[in-house]
Amino acid sequence: MTSATLRHSVWILRGNPLTAVAATGVLLFVLVAIFGPWIVPYDPVASNVSEALLPPSAAHIAGTDQLGRDVFSRLIIAARLDLAIAVSAVGISFAIGAVVGSFCGYAGGRLDRGVGRFVDVMMAFPLFVLAMAMVAALGNRIENIVIATAIINLPFYIRFARAEVNVRRNVGWVEAARACGESHFSVVLRFLLPNILPAMAVQISLNLGWAILNAAGLSFIGLGVKPPTPEWGIMVAEGARFISTGRWWLVAFPGLALMMAVLCFNLLGDGMRDILDPRMRT
Repeated sequence: MTSATLRHSVWILRGNPLTAVAATGVLLFVLVAIFGPWIVPYDPVASNVSEALLPPSAAHIAGTDQLGRDVFSRLIIAARLDLAIAVSAVGISFAIGAVVGSFCGYAGGRLDRGVGRFVDVMMAFPLFVLAMAMVAALGNRIENIVIATAIINLPFYIRFARAEVNVRRNVGWVEAARACGESHFSVVLRFLLPNILPAMAVQISLNLGWAILNAAGLSFIGLGVKPPTPEWGIMVAEGARFISTGRWWLVAFPGLALMMAVLCFNLLGDGMRDILDPRMRT
């Protein structure tokens, strides 16, 4: 990042407090995911039935679950898994979808129309139900959750890249690149694709939050990560059985962590657009 881009980023964050808060929240989640195993006070999978269902206290700041496992330690470790699933899935869907959509939007014709109809068919299905079907068919392993989440995110990037490239493919600087001898492959990858990245930044941020929610949702209904692996969706599902008995912390803390992660990524989207969009640098 150049000094001019850094100064512009600081200016954007100062002018938009919500973006600054969201960026801080995302950074916090990333740091927790990276250093989580070294900062947890207890083993997140070690059971201690004698301390089961203890409310929040100085010893266990988020209480314990039905097996006596420290809820705070499980929250910290779960952040790494949920964030890894989201980043992997969105990274795969963005890389494939942006390239496919860009070439379709640039080429036009039958290829463009065919891919467009395929994307329309995919988006006609409830995407979470589609993810459920894929994970149920492939097996509820982490790699299959990543694949299913990546596939249901593909239509967003294909459609977005296709539309953005379609309106840029005949502008002056593209014509100039072709006149200078650049191949069609080079025009798409060196000129058009980098130009649409700022516009796609918002979609990437939104999809990261949605991918975390999707992974947690699959775990909540029993199609995601298997217990006793710490994961926010599993923790909410296990804690839901104890709401009627007043053990609110079993649902409140993992639910709050999930909500804050999704909210931070959503709020960060607009800020990323402003930071990366050269039209904002006035």
